[in-house]
Amino acid sequence: MTIAHDIAVHRFDVKIGINPISWFNDDLPTLGGETPLEVALTEGSEIGYQGFELGNKFPREPRVLREVLSRHGLELVSGWYSGRLVERSADEEIAAVVPHLELLAQGGATVMVYGEVSGSIQGDRGAPLYARPRFTSDEQWRAYAKRLDTLARFTLARGVRLAYHHHMGAYVETPDDVDRLMALTSHDVGLLFDSGHAAFGASRSRFDAAAPAALLARHIGRVCHVHCKDVRAEIVETARNRDWSFLDAVINGAFTVPGDGAIDFAPLIEQLRAHGYRGWLVVEAEQDPAVAPSYAFAQAGFRHLQALVEGVQARAEAA
Repeated sequence: MTIAHDIAVHRFDVKIGINPISWFNDDLPTLGGETPLEVALTEGSEIGYQGFELGNKFPREPRVLREVLSRHGLELVSGWYSGRLVERSADEEIAAVVPHLELLAQGGATVMVYGEVSGSIQGDRGAPLYARPRFTSDEQWRAYAKRLDTLARFTLARGVRLAYHHHMGAYVETPDDVDRLMALTSHDVGLLFDSGHAAFGASRSRFDAAAPAALLARHIGRVCHVHCKDVRAEIVETARNRDWSFLDAVINGAFTVPGDGAIDFAPLIEQLRAHGYRGWLVVEAEQDPAVAPSYAFAQAGFRHLQALVEGVQARAEAA
């Protein structure tokens, strides 16, 4: 085996984690609201997940959080931060982010999921998908990107990279939005690639199966975190055509775990391996656990990703 081949083989250093949204939902607390945190952690560890992202039932004191996770042999993957840089200055956002950033850093996480919630309709069940906020001028885009760069430099200096989450119902939703944001920001701003939101955000009246792989290919150099979310194409199309809200789409089953929907994850995993991605692959599939039992779906998602990761690694070693 040559040195070059050995480097290529060992470059695909990934861990498989999960978001607790499979057990209980932050945007819709009635979904799985009765499920204790211990149940999610016990089941996730038993399935084989190496870490969890934060959710609304996790302790917010660093020492307690570390103890809770370590009891189950789990790592802290990351955690969503609700940012308001559209409304706030960079200095105001920096002051607001410090407690969350410290929790992540002291817990061992190296990325922070940044979601822009200014004007977002993602949590408003009465707002149709088309009513999401949009920047209306080049000046607004540039000003926002400048503030985002400042915040990203601050988090990076503290050992945590900002992973920008393109999200349904927010300012940065579509592939075009992601393209523009990446063009206007520096490499200090990392990209959280979310396969499900990439598919949903690109689809209008018809589902676009090619969208996730195309978006990943364009921005793979900026990807520092990955959410592996599948979609049910017919639900996505119905949500768009009937002007559903984002939450109605979730309740009706727009999202599911990898391998259970319309997205082909094999080329996504291969792209990440070929580019030398190092980090987490996080199963994140908001569903109603009464309809999609948490353990069964979390296990199915893990097994699908694990098989794909092992497959691309084996092919790389055999090449």
